This record gives sequence, C-alpha cells and structure tokens, in this order.
Amino acid sequence: MANTRTITLCADDYALSYGVSAGILEALHAGRLSAVSCLTNGPRWPALGNELLRERFDADIGLHFNLTIGAPLSVMPVFAPDGRFPDISAVIRGAMRGKLPMKEIRAEIDRQLDRFEAVMERPPDFVDGHQHVQALPGIRDALLDALAERHLEGNCWLRDSGDALHRILWRGGPVKKALIVRGLSTGFRRAARRRGFLANDGFSGFSDFNPGHDYGRQFSGFLSARGRRHLIMCHPGHVDEDLRELDPVTVTREQELAFLLSARFSEMLERKKVKLGRLSVLG
Repeated sequence: MANTRTITLCADDYALSYGVSAGILEALHAGRLSAVSCLTNGPRWPALGNELLRERFDADIGLHFNLTIGAPLSVMPVFAPDGRFPDISAVIRGAMRGKLPMKEIRAEIDRQLDRFEAVMERPPDFVDGHQHVQALPGIRDALLDALAERHLEGNCWLRDSGDALHRILWRGGPVKKALIVRGLSTGFRRAARRRGFLANDGFSGFSDFNPGHDYGRQFSGFLSARGRRHLIMCHPGHVDEDLRELDPVTVTREQELAFLLSARFSEMLERKKVKLGRLSVLG
C-alpha cells in the first residue's frame, strides 16, 4: 500500500484480570496489536507473563507502572498506609503540591520493574503508567532515574500521554480528558529525551467508556491528526468477576475487543493507509 503510515497500537492493563488478559491474547494472535502494557503488582502477573514469554509475539511488551489500583509489592507506610494504593485524584494532588513520598515511590518503581524482568527475562520494551501516573511531576523523575540506573537509554521507550493542542482539538472526542492529561504531562517528552529515552510523538485513545457509543467510530477519530511516531492506547478484554471487583471499565472492553477482531478494523486501517508497527523498531 503506497504512502502507508505506521502507528503503534497498545493494549493497556494486561494481567489486570484473566478475562482482560485472555482478550488481549486473542488480539495479539490475530495481529491486531503492536504493543501490550503489563501490570506486575497483582497476583496474576507471573502466570500471565509466562504466557507472553512463551508465545513471543511480534509486539513491544512493556510495564504499565501502577500506583492507583490494587496493592503495592511491599509496604508503603506513607503512600499506602492501609496496604492499598490511593485514588488517582489523591496521587495527582500530591504530585502537583510536591507532597508525595518519593523514596517509597522510587522503591515501588524498582519492585515493579524487577517483577517484570523476573518473568520476562529481560527489561521492558517500554514503560507507561496506569492512569498516566508515569508523567506526573516527581514521579517522572524517579522513573527516569530508575531506568537510567539500569542503563536502558536507547533500549526502552516511554509513553508521553500528552499531545499537541491542535491535534487534540482536531481529533475531538473526550477533549477535556485529553487536555487535562496534556497539562499534567507538560515537559515529560522533553525530560525523557534529555535523559536519552525515546518517546512517542502523538497520542490518542481517550475514551468516555460509554457502552452506548460506537467504539469503531471513536477509533476512526484516534487515527486522525497523527504525530510522527503515533501511539494509540486501547483497553480490550473479556469481563470476569475479578475485573468487576477491580475496575469500573467493563462492558466497553468487550466492545473494543470485538472491534479490533472485526473486518471493520482492518478495512479502516487500509482505507486510512495505516499499518501497525512496534515503536521500538520505528525509532
């Protein structure tokens, strides 16, 4: 296909539940994803990580660094005094006020990276964050320090959850959500590049998670106003009891998965002259 542009399509939340992970594996087998972002702090990670290791998919496999769902991998007496991560709103407030216990957070970054490497037998191809925590002030610096200490410059890309203002406005959809994340992510890509880490240029995939909306139509918007190294996040999966207990986003995961596995998805990529590729290979 002449003049085809390559994008990276990343499924978030692998290992959140068995149902979510089974759906992501279906999409990987069908060649409908080029990146997968893994939660390593939960009890499902070792077995589900081994499944990724066994299959050796042609996709970037990364760490979905998490501070807002489930429990930390060790005690965090200030950040998680009851043994559970706080709500994202509390994390954002602490980050913006410079009040987060960064020593505890840095230790948790290392624990989640270590747990990824213990199963996958290598460092992650990339790192992003559940609810975009990787880009928050203070946390971003701790993350960059941790990755630099592992000498991962040039071998690990990072998700910049912000995008250019004109692209966000042109794309439409949940503009308010995209603008808020853009504001919180200000300076992230510049900081990553200064430390020697590649980041995506262009980001979309924000959803209102409304099961009454047509996800295929939303996805068409994600493909518009693309950056040079465009990254789209998605949240496919099957709903199970574990997911219902952990996360409010349920039904729309099934809808996203159905769209990704459909002929409509492949026809949309062809019509828009887009193909999927790994950002680690694009460089």
